[in-house]
Amino acid sequence: MPTFDEVLKEAGEFGRFQKRVFFLLCQTGITFSFLFASVVFLGQAPENYWCRIPGAAELSERCRWTLEEERNFTVLPLQLANGSSRGQCERLDTAWDTSTSCANFLAHYGNRSAGSLPLTACRDNWVYEQPHSSVVSEYNLVCGNAWMLDLTQAILNLGFLAGAFTLGYAADRYGRILIYLLSCLGVGICGIIVAFAPNFTVFLIFRFLQGVFGKGTWMTCYVIVTEIVGSDQRIVGIVIQIFFTLGIMILPGIAYWVPNWQGIQLAISLPNFLFLLYYWAVPESPRWLLTRKKREKALKIMHDIAKHNGKYLSPHYSEITVSNEEVSNPSFQDLVRTPQMRRNTLILMYAWFTSALIYQGLVMRLGIVGGNLYLDFFISGAVELPAALLILVTIDRIGRRPPFAISNIVAGVACLITAFLPEDLPWFKTTVATLGRLGITMAFEIVYLVNSELYPTTLRTPLKAPTCSVLLKIEVVPGGMDSPLELLNICYLYVICILAVVCGLLVLLLPETKGISLPETVEDAEQLSSHYGKCGKRRKHRDTNSYI
Repeated sequence: MPTFDEVLKEAGEFGRFQKRVFFLLCQTGITFSFLFASVVFLGQAPENYWCRIPGAAELSERCRWTLEEERNFTVLPLQLANGSSRGQCERLDTAWDTSTSCANFLAHYGNRSAGSLPLTACRDNWVYEQPHSSVVSEYNLVCGNAWMLDLTQAILNLGFLAGAFTLGYAADRYGRILIYLLSCLGVGICGIIVAFAPNFTVFLIFRFLQGVFGKGTWMTCYVIVTEIVGSDQRIVGIVIQIFFTLGIMILPGIAYWVPNWQGIQLAISLPNFLFLLYYWAVPESPRWLLTRKKREKALKIMHDIAKHNGKYLSPHYSEITVSNEEVSNPSFQDLVRTPQMRRNTLILMYAWFTSALIYQGLVMRLGIVGGNLYLDFFISGAVELPAALLILVTIDRIGRRPPFAISNIVAGVACLITAFLPEDLPWFKTTVATLGRLGITMAFEIVYLVNSELYPTTLRTPLKAPTCSVLLKIEVVPGGMDSPLELLNICYLYVICILAVVCGLLVLLLPETKGISLPETVEDAEQLSSHYGKCGKRRKHRDTNSYI
């Protein structure tokens, strides 16, 4: 009975059919990047705001003061009393009598000395010159509540974790395309609810759910593409991540032209509904169908692939299999049940943790140096493009492991050097840090590819290394500092260096996956190291003497 890879070679490993599906699913990378980095623009802190004294609104309306006049009467005395205060987090410790006439008010408060005015921390009643233009002004995430903006991104990451648990398992149990379509629908619906959330609690709940479904779209689209192409074309997974970078570059343009955060949220969420049209354009993964013993459906899809590719399947391909062994339902225990799988899982867990920590803690900030946020964010995204090009040039020539290891080591060493560079050389510091960004971007993109190649079809999307990256990473939200380059001065850069260098050494212990057939069972994955030598020799099929 022919194997799936043999039939795929006959039908075309990367023909017109795969290119069409690949292009359609690549769009998911753009929308996922919107979700991943949108907090930068959804959570922009308003430049001008102050704390309103109780009763000031009524008095201001009766006296027909403008906002500027009200601010002069309430904030200016505070600034005189405390030169370090801008009136944003403190207010005069008094409540005005709304029955007081405007003349009596000015006579009473205007004659008081600035030093005698009592102060208190502001609890609510903030006034924004541009009301509700961001999540910060919508839910008063300023001063003592500023940490809640970080919470929104942490909740999103928690959603990524939950999505990796639940939807990853569901995709291996019930099908890739089904979970992909449901996830796209979920991201769109939750995105709309987030935009019109009546309070902060509802906002957090549906941002969490948006993270759950967003993770589902990203995982399944990546796996579908990986499973329908030949072994020599699996680097298309890297190209999907180029679309992620394109999304990072498009996002500031959307934020620039859309005036408020609700509009931005809708603009980045509604495109997910268009992906529902893929029901008629993207088939189920035939490789997955075979693991679920649905050979007739898989064979029908393979005939469609061959037809669109201008090929013809031979009559003896009336049956097809992925393995001569029984394929069981996915189990989380399979990740650590056998020695090689356990080793690979632990190393990839560490690699995901390191990549996520450095990427979200450093990469998303680099290049935004206090100038034009939109332009700087665009440039910081464009920095990632050379990383993908370097991978495409090297990964099929020298294999996965060497660039995987080198990129981690370069990222760690660059961070360490940056920490020692003097502040009077900002251009050199940024250049070295950019080199680190290139390194960690390469590492982050390669770990996706290696992860999909080392795990069998039944475990390619459930809880494995990606979930650990979400669980363990330290969340640092862009925009939380006055200058992102301040991040380069804090002590954990030393920790980042150690983590990245150790990661670079550990990934050398992983089996090389260049040119091998995707493992279909845990036994296949377990035999990768023994059947695929360190010198990159092709792996023999376990039941024949032929190479695959």
